[in-house]
Amino acid sequence: MTISVGDRLPSTTLVKATANGPEQISSDEYFKGRKVALFSVPGAFTPTCSAKHLPGYLDKADELKAKGVDEIACTAVNDAFVMDAWSKSADAGGKVTMLADGNGSFAEAVGLTMDVTKFGLGKRGQRYSMLVNDGVVEQLNVEAPGEFNVSSAEHLLSEL
Repeated sequence: MTISVGDRLPSTTLVKATANGPEQISSDEYFKGRKVALFSVPGAFTPTCSAKHLPGYLDKADELKAKGVDEIACTAVNDAFVMDAWSKSADAGGKVTMLADGNGSFAEAVGLTMDVTKFGLGKRGQRYSMLVNDGVVEQLNVEAPGEFNVSSAEHLLSEL
């Protein structure tokens, strides 16, 4: 079942790259007590994700924060090392927190997976954005397959 507006995020574990190496983070603790603009991409370094999705959130970071967003985070079914390398290559440090979902447990828990095994990519998270306030989904924008419209930073910003 896909998560909906008004639902609390399920308890899962994500991984964040730190100076001391990968650090596991409880989704309950990560989203507790703050407003997070979360967006999901099918994969780090993929064309649309690298050319449009992540850059849009980097460009609109200050505007999102001015509208009350405490943190902007990106998740993908990639490991923490890949997410860290992508963050560094995009110069995203400090603007977007990368949350690795290497096993796809977060994507499965929120019901937003997609099977792209025919392209050699396995199961991935769908492209979406959500606004999460103290662990509860306030906005949810899931893209149709192959699309990039409603999960953009611009669209999420227009909803705030």
